[in-house]
This record gives sequence, C-alpha cells and structure tokens, in this order.
Amino acid sequence: MNDTTERTGSDDRSDRTGERGRVVVVGSVNIDLVTQVDRHPKPGETLLGSDLVRVAGGKGANQAVAAAAAGARTAMVAHVGGDAGGAAYRDRLEGLGIDVRAVIVDPDRPSGHALIVVGADGENTIVVAPGANASTRWEETLAAGLAEVGPGDVVLLQLEIPLPVVGAAVRRAADAGATVVVNLAPYADLPADVLDRVDVVVVNEHEGAQLRAAGLPARSLLTTLGPAGADWDGQSRPGVAVPEGEVVDTTGAGDAFCGTLCAALAGGASRSDALDVALRAGADAVRHEGAQRDAALAG
Repeated sequence: MNDTTERTGSDDRSDRTGERGRVVVVGSVNIDLVTQVDRHPKPGETLLGSDLVRVAGGKGANQAVAAAAAGARTAMVAHVGGDAGGAAYRDRLEGLGIDVRAVIVDPDRPSGHALIVVGADGENTIVVAPGANASTRWEETLAAGLAEVGPGDVVLLQLEIPLPVVGAAVRRAADAGATVVVNLAPYADLPADVLDRVDVVVVNEHEGAQLRAAGLPARSLLTTLGPAGADWDGQSRPGVAVPEGEVVDTTGAGDAFCGTLCAALAGGASRSDALDVALRAGADAVRHEGAQRDAALAG
C-alpha cells in the first residue's frame, strides 16, 4: 500500500480533538443565472429560453454544500462581493451548517456569476464571470481559513479561483498534514510541483485526457466516467443507473460527487465505500434543477 492509499483509505481519520476530520473547501462562490432551452444554440444563433432563474452555484460552494449534506463538518474559504446576492449566499451557506468565518466579503468586486443554459436532455453549457472569486485578498483569506487545518482534515479545491491561489492553498494544507484533493475543473495545467503535493486528483474523462496530454503527474488519479461510474488508480466502481426520464439537470453531478467523496474520506471510509457514496450522490444530483437542491437566491 502506498502513502497516498494510506492517507485516503484508512480508518484513522480522527483530528486533534478526537472527532472525525473536517472538509475544508477552498473555492468559488457563484450565483448561477439559469435558463432552459429545447436545444443548445449554434454559433451565431439566437434561441428563446425559459424565464431566468437565480440560484446558488460555484463549484467550491456546490462541493461544500454536498459535503455538509453528507454529514461532514464543513468549512468554506472563499470570497463574495459586497452586494445583496453575496450576502444572501453567505447566509445560505451558514444556514446549511457550513462554517463561513472565512467566506470574506470583498467590497471592491461583484459576486461571481455563472451563465448556464440547460438543454432538454439535461446537458448544459456554462460561462463563468469570476467577480470576487478573483479577489486580490486571497493571501490573508487563506492564512485565516487554513490556520486550523491539520491531520485528519480533507482540503478540497477546484479551479474556478486563480491558479496561484490553488497552489498556495495546496502547499499550506499539505504542510499542515491534511489530505489534499483537487478537482481539475475547469481544466488548467497546474505546476508539477503543486500536483506532486496533491493526494488525490479528480477529473472527468475530458480533463483526464488533457492531463495526460500535458504529461503532468498525479500521485493518485480518480476519473469520473459519467453513467459508467468511476476509476480510482485502476479500481473501478459501476455507476448508479438513472432512468432517462428522471435526468433533469447534470450541472451539479460532479460537484456532488467530489463533496460527498471528501466527506466520506474525512469520516474514515475506504476507497470503495467513498466511491460508492459519491457515485450515489452524483446520480441523485441529476434529478433536480441547479447544482444545489432548493437553491433559489434572493438579492
């Protein structure tokens, strides 16, 4: 058994207080503006969609919500803008039991937004306007948000925040002895010395192909395969079948998978058990609109 397997598959997940570890999510908070169409437009084409819906999103916050829903003690390290939407979102996260002390308001930036078009088949296209996710205040936010991270904790990141921030967070978390999980989405090349300190890299098939093409290392690679399931360093688990008529929106499936996976690991689950619960969470996520359940936002 290699070091990565021990750190992500043992039953010794207790933190310094004797409790199970936390999931600390460093990432994006976006307000999703969603419309539905019968089919996706071709380049240069205009189509009519449904009324615009304003919901909670952002890969970081989606994953934090999933981890909390799976029963993990969860903290979020992020930025929102000094606007009503950002305030409403921070309140939502706190109401879901997530520690939001390190969800910092940047009054100089708007909250992040994502423009999402969902087709009748449940497939989606997304454009992200980062806003406060690209704040210049990340250095002090990371210092505060990761100050108490230690062995037993799982730190989860994605790539909707600046890549230097991801690198800095990986180094801080690894130095503190936490298990570091990075979801390479949306895909970007991280420096090899950063990836070398990541315990588990999570990709979908497309991101995995980009990682291989870049020749970048992954100490441990977990590839999600859509309905076919997932593969973790050659250990495969089948997907959870969802009848075609029950597929509403695939927007949050990957985020539900990642957050639930990390919750299971922080709770001491084996790789097989963690994959099973994560795959069930991903399958459940496609049955409702939006990346988070009941995620309508005011403001």
